[in-house]
Amino acid sequence: MIKRYLAILTVLLCCSNISRAQQFAPAWGGGADQTDLSFGFSFSYVSSNFKIVKQPNWRSPYFDADLGKPATDSLNSISSPSTPGFAVGFITRYRITDHLEVRTTPSLVFSDKKLIYTYANTTEPIEKQVQTTTVDLPLSLKLKSDRIGNMRAYLLGGVKFSGAIGGKKDDANTAPLDRIVKNVKSYSSYEAGFGFDIYFEYFKLSPELKVTNTFGNMLVPENHPFSSPISKLSLHTIMFSLYFE
Repeated sequence: MIKRYLAILTVLLCCSNISRAQQFAPAWGGGADQTDLSFGFSFSYVSSNFKIVKQPNWRSPYFDADLGKPATDSLNSISSPSTPGFAVGFITRYRITDHLEVRTTPSLVFSDKKLIYTYANTTEPIEKQVQTTTVDLPLSLKLKSDRIGNMRAYLLGGVKFSGAIGGKKDDANTAPLDRIVKNVKSYSSYEAGFGFDIYFEYFKLSPELKVTNTFGNMLVPENHPFSSPISKLSLHTIMFSLYFE
């Protein structure tokens, strides 16, 4: 009798292990990793702000030669809070090895930036928006871990070229307090991040967090109250993306 129960228990355990193995069989992922070249699309949340380097005399009131007197009070601060945006794009990846691939993810990015100026004798700060829509063309290397079940982790790093389209314009005849802060039309950045490849039956989903910082100076220097106090602007961006392949 005991042997019979042991035999039944052994059969049940074997069936349970087979069922569990079938249940957790690695998903195909739509074949995204089965070929050297694959494509997909992406949706991203973007948070951006400027890193500001000020002129040595940045606090000084701006003197308007046309008025013959200062147009502003002395400055107390210049800041750039993080502002939200979003991006949509495509992904093209090429497999070099099982753990290394090169990829490009061209995207259309909608992300305004903001500068806030506070003055000594003015209660309300002055806010200047830098409105830009950019086309981003990044090129990255992606280093992947071994696949464990239906997931694998990865690190990535690379460079990105960005070109601005649209945006506000003004000219030298615009009143000093109505002037806007202008950025260069094209610039490059370096970026680094990490993410996870999650495999489903018909596609692969990759949530990713990435940090981007620009090279050089983004400021177009001009003689008006909001550009003159600044020596350099660089753009810092955090991007959370979902890639579908």
